[in-house]
Amino acid sequence: MAEPEAVALAVRAGATVFSGEKSTLVQTGPRPLVPGGSGLEQLRRTTAALDGADAGVIAAGAVPFDLAARGALRLGLAERTPGPLPLPLAGSSRPSTVARSRPVPSPAGYADTVRAGLARIHAGDLQKVVLARTLELEALDDWSVPDLLAALSGRNPAATALAVPLDDPADARGRWLVGASPELLLRRRGPSVLLRPLAGSIARSPEPDEDMRRADALMASDKDRREHRFVVDAVVESLAPFCRQVNAPEPELVATPAVWHLATRITALLNDTDTTSVDLVAALHPTPAVGGSPRAAALDVIREVEGLDRGCYAGAVGWQDVHGDGEWVVAVRCAEVQGRTLRIFAGAGIVDGSDPDAEVAETAAKMRTVLDAAIAR
Repeated sequence: MAEPEAVALAVRAGATVFSGEKSTLVQTGPRPLVPGGSGLEQLRRTTAALDGADAGVIAAGAVPFDLAARGALRLGLAERTPGPLPLPLAGSSRPSTVARSRPVPSPAGYADTVRAGLARIHAGDLQKVVLARTLELEALDDWSVPDLLAALSGRNPAATALAVPLDDPADARGRWLVGASPELLLRRRGPSVLLRPLAGSIARSPEPDEDMRRADALMASDKDRREHRFVVDAVVESLAPFCRQVNAPEPELVATPAVWHLATRITALLNDTDTTSVDLVAALHPTPAVGGSPRAAALDVIREVEGLDRGCYAGAVGWQDVHGDGEWVVAVRCAEVQGRTLRIFAGAGIVDGSDPDAEVAETAAKMRTVLDAAIAR
């Protein structure tokens, strides 16, 4: 499976792929969806669906942002190879020609959405809400999922590049989720759990001195550190019923090619190894990094003011094996692909002190991850 052509063929046959710096995982021969329709139902039934399966079988796919929406977890064989995705996947290829682009909402409309979220914060309804927007690209020909995956992996080597079929893998016109996520929701290995939430961001600069000035400004930003703290506190609280020795140090800087982030490396030990990775996903998702704080109030505001169907954007994407081990990332720096249409998503955390125009700029910078991969290959 390490050969580029084999990976490309597997993706075309509906395989789910996760590729990082250390290894590439390809789920081949996907079987029907894990029983249950909604994301929450699939999470709850994943471990039972794996019970008695061969050691090489995993459940893999995407959990939607709204756990009541349809999930896309499948069973199949896992093939793991060391190192990142072998490139190029499909030989030389030309970038797709974009015939039309449409922001939804417009930048001005998104700034108004941010103002609506701020009004709810100032009214005391909540402390933080994450609001998203999209950029829709219509190409002259169908987008190539293998080519997008290869470009995302090559441009973002420290991220988890992913391609997940959201519909029947046999449907050549079905939807896919593609992206390069820098955010680890959780990794479970035996009793050990690792998480690395991101919250608080600033666009990078191509000029080195300005880039470092922005990184230093992010570390010193009271607004961004408060936004980040909401996430860390909520994650630690969600882990408490399942874990001991939870360690959440001070945040550090993490860089992607387009954006600086505040990140905290959280470690913990499970109280009971019967607690699986999907048990933890169900308890954690959605974190305030993609929803807000308090969770219920933030989700209400998102439904009322955002006006988008996020689908699996800002959901949880990953896998679990027959032992309950697994790795899940947050579906950010992602797009939904269907035929000639590419919907790029980006969101920003809104707290007291957020500036609507700055949040427009932040979401635009986050969109560059997929946009550059799509049009600059």
